[in-house]
Amino acid sequence: MNDHKRFDYMNPQVPAGLPHFEVPLVRATPETFAGYGTVVTDFATHPVPITKWPHTGWRTVDAGTGDEGGYLQGIFDFWWEGDFLLGQNMAVGDKYILGWSKNPEDARRDAPESDRSKLLIWHGNHHPDGGQLFYPLDNQPFIVALAKTGDDMKPEDWVAFYCDGTFGVCLDASIWHEAITPLVPKARFFDKQGAVHARVSADFPKEFGVLLSIPLDLTKMQEG
Repeated sequence: MNDHKRFDYMNPQVPAGLPHFEVPLVRATPETFAGYGTVVTDFATHPVPITKWPHTGWRTVDAGTGDEGGYLQGIFDFWWEGDFLLGQNMAVGDKYILGWSKNPEDARRDAPESDRSKLLIWHGNHHPDGGQLFYPLDNQPFIVALAKTGDDMKPEDWVAFYCDGTFGVCLDASIWHEAITPLVPKARFFDKQGAVHARVSADFPKEFGVLLSIPLDLTKMQEG
């Protein structure tokens, strides 16, 4: 089996009636974002970390080697269709249903009006081989939810960060993430990440019996 296609991102199988686990929402600043990554003001020059190739023997990897795989970069589009949030990462050639604004069994892609006060996500992932940079090319506000607790991650480890659109973010390697959630109907981001593109995934319904709920209502933001 091709592990890269282990999940069908355009047809996620999610049981009906799952409870929601709401994560806290905070404002992204260099201080609050510390431990998750860095704030990006110039995406053209901002460094994206690459993890040196692991070696378990007693000899060391030669200096200047083990991190030469390079980068993939391109446009990452995010857009709403009714109650669905979708994404397409041109850098790696993937397309996704990232989540819904209501329970997936009730969600409609052709809904004329949608209450987008939250995003329900079913899946999270991280990249052990390197970081990932997202920069809003249209300078629109967005929210990104993250966790930094490794393979023992639990829903309560997640935090959602509000970004006002004047900067981007660069995630450290092995930081859990999923959607960039635009607070507008459609947004375009510059994306840069390690070319190895190792992906470690978590299925929230299967592992925890919940959907992660990311607040998009800024009145829920915790200040200070």
